[in-house]
Amino acid sequence: MSDALVEFRGVEKGYQALRPLRLADLRVEPGAIVSIAGVDAQGAEVLVNLMTAALRPDAGDVRLFGRSTADVDDYDAWLSMLDGLGLVTDRAVLLGQCTVAQNLALPLTLEIDPIRADVVPVVEALAAEVGIPASARGALVQSADPAIVQRVRLGRALALGPRLVVAEHPTASLPRDAVPVFARDLARIVTARGAALLAISADREFARALGGTVLTLDPRTGVLARPGLLARLGLG
Repeated sequence: MSDALVEFRGVEKGYQALRPLRLADLRVEPGAIVSIAGVDAQGAEVLVNLMTAALRPDAGDVRLFGRSTADVDDYDAWLSMLDGLGLVTDRAVLLGQCTVAQNLALPLTLEIDPIRADVVPVVEALAAEVGIPASARGALVQSADPAIVQRVRLGRALALGPRLVVAEHPTASLPRDAVPVFARDLARIVTARGAALLAISADREFARALGGTVLTLDPRTGVLARPGLLARLGLG
């Protein structure tokens, strides 16, 4: 039995694009850091939705934590499968009129005005872990610096202790000078937690700073390869 946290095998999914999303073979093992280029924003959304069983593939098999998404047939089973998955995505809704700390508290409690007393130290520790200074934690998210907002998204993804963190074009809203710092912090935090990371990003500077395994997807074949290999094989 495979110990991969997530696997795509011969997957194809049509969507509003010139060609379907194809992934011939993707495996993310425990503790790995993997980044994938060659997937645009819409394709990344499809990929993540396939992983979370929000979509079913037209062909192939997607397995999350050893379980095929095709086997998820009720709400409780779906929620159980998603335990251990943390998503860093600009599609995640943040409450702009609430503070940074309140948004970090939301995965833990709905009592955020004020934040429930027993949750406050957890939020403070989470904010410190993801690099949000104390001076920024009381700011409204709608007026916070974009680099802080992305760290709020990271904190939300980490709040429930995931085994696998998936970052969907995580630098799209970041100023360029914040990209390498965020990438290094992301890799350090995920590694320190003993989790794995799958990043979907076309940002080469981000991928270099992140480290780990960097792959590029050939959209025609679904083949994933290290940079330069696709061209040498005549596939790029």
